[in-house]
Amino acid sequence: MAKIKGRVVVDVERCKGCGVCISACPCSVLEFSSQVNSKGYQYVVMATPDACTGCASCGIICPDSCIVVYRQKFE
Repeated sequence: MAKIKGRVVVDVERCKGCGVCISACPCSVLEFSSQVNSKGYQYVVMATPDACTGCASCGIICPDSCIVVYRQKFE
């Protein structure tokens, strides 16, 4: 059976650091960056990319639609 891995891409400049996506992630993949964007907000990054299943919960719940989730199938 093929395994699916996900990859989360965050539009750093649009992210306002609300953290809703972090709490929505069932695999604890996301966390706040130690850096800030040009508006002064801590943005979200993938902390544990290997744990991402590509469920897209983070992208669905993001109020600013700044998250895109890609899925890739591995044999």
